[in-house]
Amino acid sequence: MNERVLLTGITGYIGQHCAAELLRAGYEVVGTVRSPVKAEATRSALTRVAPVERLEFATADLLSDAGWDDAMRGCAFVMHVASPFSMSEPTDERELIAPAVEGTERVIAASRRAGVRRLVLTSSTVAVTAGLESGNYGPESWSDVNAGIGAYAKSKTLAERAAWKAAEGGAMELVVINPGAVFGPSLGAKLEGQSVAMMTDLITGKIPMIPDVAMGMVDVRDVARLHVRALTASGVAGRRFIAATAEPVEMATVARVLREAGFTKAPTVRAPSFLLRFMGLFDRNARGMAPFLGRKAVLDNRATFELLGWKPTPIESSFAEMAKALTA
Repeated sequence: MNERVLLTGITGYIGQHCAAELLRAGYEVVGTVRSPVKAEATRSALTRVAPVERLEFATADLLSDAGWDDAMRGCAFVMHVASPFSMSEPTDERELIAPAVEGTERVIAASRRAGVRRLVLTSSTVAVTAGLESGNYGPESWSDVNAGIGAYAKSKTLAERAAWKAAEGGAMELVVINPGAVFGPSLGAKLEGQSVAMMTDLITGKIPMIPDVAMGMVDVRDVARLHVRALTASGVAGRRFIAATAEPVEMATVARVLREAGFTKAPTVRAPSFLLRFMGLFDRNARGMAPFLGRKAVLDNRATFELLGWKPTPIESSFAEMAKALTA
């Protein structure tokens, strides 16, 4: 194959799995890093699961124009996976929103200058359902950024909207993958993200009670495979694809699976939602969870099966594998 792909966020949880899938599929991969120091740890992690002869790194930061044109040179495709994350609410929401939105605009502008054929963007289901009432939602749905949805959900929604606007009127095609809460083992990256923070808190007993939260979920390896398929699949340009279980999975289910796998600190008692909302007045982590309490969104993921050939990994096995990886 030997076509060249620029991958942002290669040092992260999802990014490393995307890199492994690309390398195994025969692509040349250029991974962007903010500092060359992180590159060797990522190369080492990938060496265990994929051929790394076609892997190289380039230094580029989402908040700076420097390095992007050089990094993009010769690339037919771009995967923009990088995005800042914080489960807890930051003091200033711009800490998350600025790098998410400006970084996405910067990557798309550089991609268009480089003549990239297609860019696959990692968004999230929080750009689809946040701030909305319980109900049925699909790729045409958008979160309400004026509904107090939290900085992370707002950053993902605004970044994706910025991507569609920035890609208008050009030859470059845009495809967006909207994963739900992502679970599954890491290849070695420092684990971060909403689902990782949640899983860590569950198995260590930091969450003493089960919150009334349910959401669409997906295995990290499925997310990576869908990104790779989206690079070349026909009939997908200009579309969003929901990568998550159609039915929301309750946190009580996650806790039960963990207990059955031997993680005895996983909670058994359900937390009253009013208590979590009250805690949110004092605790930034609880405040970040508040917008999801009591809401159940059913997701239309049919196009992901039909056009990207998705064969989901059983999500319960993803919980157990992730927990074991976190405690290894």
